[in-house]
Amino acid sequence: MDCKSGKGVKQFHPALRELLKEQIAQWRAKGLLNRPIHVMVVGIPNVGKSSFINKMAGGKRAKVEDRPGVTRTKQWVKLGDGVEMLDTPGVLWPKFDDQQAAQRLAFTGAINDDVLDIEALAMLLLEYLHEAYPQALTARYKINLPEGTEGRILLEELGRKRGMLVPGGEVNTERAAITLLDEFRSGKLGRITLEAPENEGA
Repeated sequence: MDCKSGKGVKQFHPALRELLKEQIAQWRAKGLLNRPIHVMVVGIPNVGKSSFINKMAGGKRAKVEDRPGVTRTKQWVKLGDGVEMLDTPGVLWPKFDDQQAAQRLAFTGAINDDVLDIEALAMLLLEYLHEAYPQALTARYKINLPEGTEGRILLEELGRKRGMLVPGGEVNTERAAITLLDEFRSGKLGRITLEAPENEGA
C-alpha cells in the first residue's frame, strides 16, 4: 500500500476478510452477524500509522505530524464496512543492543531528534547514501565526490550546493543537516531502504 497515492487501498478490506474468513464464519454461526472486525495498527514511531488509518477512513480522523510522538493515546476509528481500527502510540524496545538498528531508526525520525546530535546523524546518513545511493545525492544535491568521502565533507558540500552559507563563507552545517533529514524522511530522495534481506545462501 501507498498512503500518499492510495495504491492498494481498495484491496485492504477484501484481504482482511479473506484472512479472517474462518473467524467471521464462526461469528455468524453464533448469530453475531454485525460484529465489527477490530484491527490494531502497531509500529515504531513516525512510520505512518495514523496516515494509514486516515487513508483507510477516507479523511483525517487521527492526528498526524511529521515527527515522532504525536499519537499519545489509543483511539478507535470506524472505517465503515464493519471494520474499526485502533491507532496506537509508536513503540520502541527499551534498550538498543544493536547500535546500527538504533542509527537507522534515528535516520527515519523514529527517535526524537531532540535527544540526538543532528549534524552527526546527518553525516552518518550521508555516508550511507553516498555508498549505497550515490545517484540520489547527485540528483537531489548535485553532490559528486569520490567514494569514501567523509560525512563531514559531504554535509558541507550539501550546504554549499544549497547556498547555506554564513558570514565568512562557512557552511551552516546545522541547517544542512536539518534539510537532509527532512527531505530524506519525506521521500524527496526517492525510494531508499536502510537494510536488505539476508542472503540465506551466503
